[in-house]
Amino acid sequence: MSIKPSHILGHNARYRYTALNSRESKKFGFSKLKTKELLKLHNIPTAELYHVFESPDDLELVNWTNIPAPFVLKPASGSAGKGIWVIKEKIKDKSIWIDSQGEQLEEDDLNLHVHNILDGEFSTWGSNHKALVEEMIPSHPKLAKLSYKGTPDIRVIVFNSVPIMAMARIPTKESGGRANLDQGAIALGIDISSGITVHGIYGKKKIIQTFPGSKKKVRGIMIPQWTKVLEAAVLATNVAGYKYMGADLFIHPEKGPMIVELNGYPGLSIQIANDAGLKKRLERVEGLEVRNAQHGVKIAQALFAEVFIDESKIGVAMPIISYRPTIQVYDDKHKPHTTDALINTSRYRSAISQELAEELGHYDIEDLLWRQKEIEGTVPVIEVELKIKDRRFKTAMVVIKRLNRTSHKIELGRKDVQGFLVGDYEQ
Repeated sequence: MSIKPSHILGHNARYRYTALNSRESKKFGFSKLKTKELLKLHNIPTAELYHVFESPDDLELVNWTNIPAPFVLKPASGSAGKGIWVIKEKIKDKSIWIDSQGEQLEEDDLNLHVHNILDGEFSTWGSNHKALVEEMIPSHPKLAKLSYKGTPDIRVIVFNSVPIMAMARIPTKESGGRANLDQGAIALGIDISSGITVHGIYGKKKIIQTFPGSKKKVRGIMIPQWTKVLEAAVLATNVAGYKYMGADLFIHPEKGPMIVELNGYPGLSIQIANDAGLKKRLERVEGLEVRNAQHGVKIAQALFAEVFIDESKIGVAMPIISYRPTIQVYDDKHKPHTTDALINTSRYRSAISQELAEELGHYDIEDLLWRQKEIEGTVPVIEVELKIKDRRFKTAMVVIKRLNRTSHKIELGRKDVQGFLVGDYEQ
């Protein structure tokens, strides 16, 4: 592992952030039912609720054959996948159901499991135990082919309305088709900016380069509908009133991202899955003014982009650009403008003149990501779309008045010239 110890968030340090959550918000982490009611109230997609069991007497009110299969039977206040039964199908004209492991279940089996849930056998918090029956969300086909039987999920850590870190949890045979790392599922760290997987672990510790029993690499997998996944996580965090939270989502093939659960005490193994620490990322966004979910996602994608190498292009000659390249920059209507730039390797982040930012229509509150300290003082940071050679991308740039007086209106920092060779002439 290459994580710097000073970047790691430990259990004690995590308390500093979980303590910021109000008592009102924490109740959603303790109850899947309260979470579901909240999400429905705010039109945030989640699984359809078919039935709630609050006491054994409720069993007399349900006809299992009328519940559309597939469905999920689970405790309202459980954790780590305990007590969750996934019912895949019902045998036609029979009161027999098939679960995710291929086992046959009868009504008595379903009723007994409800009794066990109501007795608190699988619940983690409280004494008021309930059982839920809800829609089973099918796997997105791009993720289903990675999984053994169960549905992969996405965990997104959100702080101050900004997605901080994310991972995909992939069920395996060892985990019994559950996306549970303690039971042997696979975790794939995800680049916040692109939605591409960058690292993998088997269980909670074993670092892997390929999926067990195959040659398929764990890096380079594109998570579908990535921006919508991040926005859904932030929206759910905000409506529940959390400052620090883990959102768990499934990606429905037609309905898109759907919230499964909100966790006010998310685990820390996501750091191993990403080979990166949470501590520094949390410090980067603490105190930032975030307007809405879309703004929070833009900040995250600007701050936490990984350098993702397309391994299929290793060995291919990199394009050469001069120290003073001519580039294209796009205005707020996506029209390209040609301008001269200067490569300044003393900068990490690129800079743009205030005049050019205004000319492009980017210098307003909607484009402001955050403010940061520079030699010139505290300056705005905005999102700008560039094209260097054949590479078109969005990046965060600081706005500098000093560049109004120079022949070049953009200074390219180290972050945005990665993947290019810099020489005296252009290739």
